Amino acid sequence: MTVPMKVDLRKEVAVVTGGGGILCGGMAKALAECGARVAVTDLRLDGAEKIAGQIQAGGGKAAGFACNVLDKASLEQCNAEVEKTFGPVTLLVNGAGGNHPKGTTTREYLLPEDLKGAVEGVTTFYDLDPKGIEFVFNLNFLGTLLPTQVFTRAMAKAGRGCVVNISSMNAFTPLTKIPAYSGAKAAVSNFTQWLAVHFSKVGVRVNAIAPGFFLTDQNRSLLTREDGSLTPRGNTILDPYAPGPVWQRGGLDRRPALAVQPGGGGICDRNRDPCGRRLQRLQRSLMEGRGGAAEGGPWQREGSATGRRKGVET
Repeated sequence: MTVPMKVDLRKEVAVVTGGGGILCGGMAKALAECGARVAVTDLRLDGAEKIAGQIQAGGGKAAGFACNVLDKASLEQCNAEVEKTFGPVTLLVNGAGGNHPKGTTTREYLLPEDLKGAVEGVTTFYDLDPKGIEFVFNLNFLGTLLPTQVFTRAMAKAGRGCVVNISSMNAFTPLTKIPAYSGAKAAVSNFTQWLAVHFSKVGVRVNAIAPGFFLTDQNRSLLTREDGSLTPRGNTILDPYAPGPVWQRGGLDRRPALAVQPGGGGICDRNRDPCGRRLQRLQRSLMEGRGGAAEGGPWQREGSATGRRKGVET
């Protein structure tokens, strides 16, 4: 890959949890291109080694490691192996996370008929499984806290280091159907702010990024059909105001590419909004403390006067 800007990371040792996935695999490759020695960690060793192999094939320095972010013993063992291979960790990207069907409602809204009795195949708010919600919170929040406990100890002792947590736009504007994931990512954002203050006296910087919509293995079936066309949920993200499939509107004769807009995340039609103006307005409003509902792009609001939000899991 080619990163748009280069920083010199040749003296750094980076750990990327969840590095076998699409997003964090890309982050691992970018770090390696800037010169870092990258420990790609994942619950699945084959996934971690695949990304590490791609980095090595491109001339970078990387190795894959098996790591369970919810098991401190596994994390300690991984850290020891990383230090033996590359040296003490100086950069940490907490990328492991995800959702679970048992923490997800079937419908976007609770309807009056839902209160008349259970319907097979329909999970309402009242049917959410506490174990499913617990799984999502553990994976996203504890899966950020525990790796930070293990991989930053050497940073704190050395008086330098950097942690980047992966939050989500769900932390600011929760999407329909996924209360557990949205709440867990809000916890990651809050923890990031707390940890930044807590580590401020030992020279370790802590930040987070909040991606929008990316097409990944986790959400591919939610956004696209087998033939590559968009599902109703994916089409809503692109433009819920206009009827019909988006690639049949505005004179488009092909399905638009799903693209990450400049300055942040978001699946948008590059032909209709090439500069990501809607997303940029949303980001400005968040930074200025105005909130995102009124300023957000159409992929975050239903096409009605109520301005109810819609979306899809990241």
